[in-house]
Amino acid sequence: MKIAIAADHAAFDMKNELVAFLRESGNQVDDLGPFSADRVDYPDFAARACARVADKSVHRVVLVCGSGIGMAMSANKISGCRAVVAHNSWEAEMARRHNDANVICFGSRSMGIDVVKQSLAVFIATEFDGGRHTGRVAKMSKLDGSAISDVPGE
Repeated sequence: MKIAIAADHAAFDMKNELVAFLRESGNQVDDLGPFSADRVDYPDFAARACARVADKSVHRVVLVCGSGIGMAMSANKISGCRAVVAHNSWEAEMARRHNDANVICFGSRSMGIDVVKQSLAVFIATEFDGGRHTGRVAKMSKLDGSAISDVPGE
């Protein structure tokens, strides 16, 4: 599988461990940085990586920052990205099976590397269930770039 990965300075070390883990697992990995622990702005790296899944040049994106939250919020601004912060392998599995998530985010300050690796392995191995979830994912995709006035009422 072709995977893009990016981080911020807070997650520089974890990103490097995940790059090695992904490559050892047989994946093709595009490491989009950063390449030092110098301070950077996570939205820049989220946008760079998510552009790759949006244009379908990679299958999945992995983003890591201190909490995972800022990366996920940034990623979800990119049309075509469905990002989730996953805290365990069950959340990673459900994100893929039910939501066809294509971006997974982790917090380097809130999660241990073993849990992150396990969750990432599940995220990569899990397929989208389709079926009843297909329409919901399509509805999410229609929200890309929507203003609140574009959202259907109840």
